[in-house]
Parts: sequence; structure tokens; C-alpha cells
Amino acid sequence: MEFKNKKPVLLLVDIQKAFLEKDYPGIIRNNPNAEYICGEILKRWREIELPVIHVRHSSTNKESKLHKSKPGFEFNDYVKPLEDEIVLTKKVNSAFIGTNLENILKKNRISSVVVIGMTTNHCISTTVRMSGNLGFETYLVSDATACYNTKGINGNIIDCETIYETSIANLSDEFATIIDSNNLLKILK
Repeated sequence: MEFKNKKPVLLLVDIQKAFLEKDYPGIIRNNPNAEYICGEILKRWREIELPVIHVRHSSTNKESKLHKSKPGFEFNDYVKPLEDEIVLTKKVNSAFIGTNLENILKKNRISSVVVIGMTTNHCISTTVRMSGNLGFETYLVSDATACYNTKGINGNIIDCETIYETSIANLSDEFATIIDSNNLLKILK
């Protein structure tokens, strides 16, 4: 993985304060340090001056913690955008739908996308799949994302680690290359 020649973009998806609220739906989640890890990756990315795009979710449901009127809509403190960084706002799971993300990538001749953020089985999965389907060389940083316990169709709770592992496995190779933050940071040295 030779990143410098490929001019990869770091795509930060939905790293918003809502996901750290104690009563967020699902309550129990894996990777409790995911946001911190995202911040460490972002810090290194900025140091080597590679492009960064922030994406946030803006729920149309006024009761949602991700509605623009709620404190949870704000970016997590670890990953607050700088003035010169691109910020896109979406209303659905994919960072590509309802935004000009694809055009930005193509206009800037970016062929590699490194994805981090929340949550693995929702917006990360959808964004990674679309990125791969659109022909971008896509990488997902496995420990820079997380899942919550989820209610199954039979009403039973599915453990967050099972949801996470299944989601990552479903994305691996077909849609993205899976890498952890330690390996990514070594590559970026």
C-alpha cells in the first residue's frame, strides 16, 4: 500500500457526539476508543498533508440525537474539522447519496479512500460498499469504527461484537481492504 503516490483521502463518517451519549440506541457497543483512534489517524493525516473530508449525518427526525437541533449533531471533539477541510452533510446512510462526494473525489483525481467512523453496520458499511462499487480503491480501518447491540427480527438482542465482526467480514476483499490503525499509522510514517 503506497499511499503517497495514490493521494488517498481520509473520509471521516458520522463521528458525532451522539454516539457517545449514554442513552444512544443500543447502549452497549464495542470499540469504546473508536473516536479516539479516529482522532489519532486524523492528526497523522494532517501532519503529512493528505486530503480530508468530514461527513456528518443530519437526521430528518426531530427526536433523533443526530438532528441538527441536538447537541449530538456536533462533531466529536477528537475530529473537529479545520476551516480548510471539506464538510459534507447527508440525510441517509451513504456519504455518496445527496452529497457531491463522488464529484469532489473525481475532480481532485482521488482514487483511494480510507474510511473511518460510525457505525460499522450502518453508514460505514453503506459508504464502503458504494465507494468500492464506484471503483475507488477503498480501505476500512477496523478499529476506527464501532457497533451497538442490535435487536434481531425475532426480538433477541444480537451482541455488538457479532454485528461488528460480521459487518467487517462482509466488506472484506469484495468492497474494501481491511486494515487496523496500527498498520495504517506505520504506513503513514
